[in-house]
Amino acid sequence: MDNQRNLKIYRLWSFVYDAWIPVLYGRARRRAIAMLDLRSGERLLIPGVGTGLDLPHIPPGVSVVGVDLSPDMLAKARDKAQGRDVTLLEMDIQALDFPAASFDAVLFNLILSVVPDGAQAFREGWRALKPGGRAVIFDKFLPEGSALTPARLMVGRIARAMGTDPNRRLSDIVHGATGLTIARDEPSLLRGQYRILLVQKGKRP
Repeated sequence: MDNQRNLKIYRLWSFVYDAWIPVLYGRARRRAIAMLDLRSGERLLIPGVGTGLDLPHIPPGVSVVGVDLSPDMLAKARDKAQGRDVTLLEMDIQALDFPAASFDAVLFNLILSVVPDGAQAFREGWRALKPGGRAVIFDKFLPEGSALTPARLMVGRIARAMGTDPNRRLSDIVHGATGLTIARDEPSLLRGQYRILLVQKGKRP
């Protein structure tokens, strides 16, 4: 996958995204937000904010910055952002234009399997997270220790043509993240191939 290809795919998805994504993933997305335990006065980063489906579920008093590569997705997110403390920016989440330690929390909902380099996207979000902050990841992953079978490879090729990759391992994505602790790991959809994880960033010594 590459950014230009994803832009074309998500220009098409933007017309139907709000119709079927909440049906399939709405409950799990809300669980991911609840796991962050957001508090008034905190600053939240949502990389890959898409059409803004998470915005109505963010607690009052939380300042949200949502970024996305797709202007078509962001156009729909602006409708959901009205009346809320939300800033929406067109940006590549693999190269965030924020200083380090800018946010109290980061929400990675169904994005690390979508961008060309999920590990780089996570590193950028982790860099922007304050020491002592936390992030939640909701996504699908190849189970650790399992082999990439021919059937799984074929499914992966089909899925990538639709803009997502089901064959990424969580361990590869978070590898090398300084101070990372997995505080909670809950199985979600597809018998646990989708997971919701709360990860915490240690404070500096």
